[in-house]
Amino acid sequence: MATYYIGVDVGGTTIKMGIFSDTGELLEKWEIPTRLENHGENILPDVVESMEQKRAERGGNIKGIGVGIPGPVTDDGVVLKCANLGWDVFSVKNTLASLTGVGNVKVGNDANIAALGEMWKGGGRGYDSIVMVTLGTGVGGGIIHKGKILTGSRGAGGEIGHLKVELEETEVCGCGCRGCLEQYASATGVVRLAKKYMREGSCLSDAKRITAKMVFDGAKAGDDYCTEIVERFGRYLGVALSNVAHVADPEAFVIGGGVSKAGQIILDVVQKYYDENSMYALKDKDFHLAELGNDAGIYGAVRMVLFQ
Repeated sequence: MATYYIGVDVGGTTIKMGIFSDTGELLEKWEIPTRLENHGENILPDVVESMEQKRAERGGNIKGIGVGIPGPVTDDGVVLKCANLGWDVFSVKNTLASLTGVGNVKVGNDANIAALGEMWKGGGRGYDSIVMVTLGTGVGGGIIHKGKILTGSRGAGGEIGHLKVELEETEVCGCGCRGCLEQYASATGVVRLAKKYMREGSCLSDAKRITAKMVFDGAKAGDDYCTEIVERFGRYLGVALSNVAHVADPEAFVIGGGVSKAGQIILDVVQKYYDENSMYALKDKDFHLAELGNDAGIYGAVRMVLFQ
């Protein structure tokens, strides 16, 4: 009888799901809407119903379930509140095990499992110790050491986006602090920098709406102002990753998220400032772009139950 593993990546709008073979081959992927009403009480039952439908179509048994959650998660599968989903503190692992009868359930932070997925099948292939940073609306991070997720004592390990990189910042980050990396290296952070230092003559100066893509495209085209903003971005991110390396000493860095679609210009500017701010033993690390896109989470979720 066939056996399957299910990867689940819970987001605030949609839940991405994938069914995998016992060798780690992705057989099918799909999405369902995230129902947030009543403090997200329908989310896990919806996940279970959807996976059972797929299992019934294929026949066989579900041998393991891996889940990524957008919030802090402890090693034993307890989510420590998740504002995006309306969840308080409870055991996602025990709840899913009870609903499905599957004993092999693993739960992790979504950024951490995306890092695990990229190490396994994406931009981090060939390494077993990486740091992944995801540059989207915010900045997420995940640290993988010798094939294991570094979760920390409260499930908040790898929160790279909230490293303090600017001591003089007066505006408040979404986390309540000031000067966080997320305020400068996320898509919204790049736009914020571009607007803050705007000067006449740039390709951006007359734009009604500025995006991070416009900033990087302008830099590629030789616009001096856009190049200056990209340099600021690169310095903040390069210094932050240098600080991470002085603690974790990974083999490589993987950069993903929507901003990373700018491509090689990201790697070049970040690695330059990384090397300038790193001790000799930590210089010349490998930098790669993420490869799995939105599938990184389901791959990492399954990697947890297959090999951890």
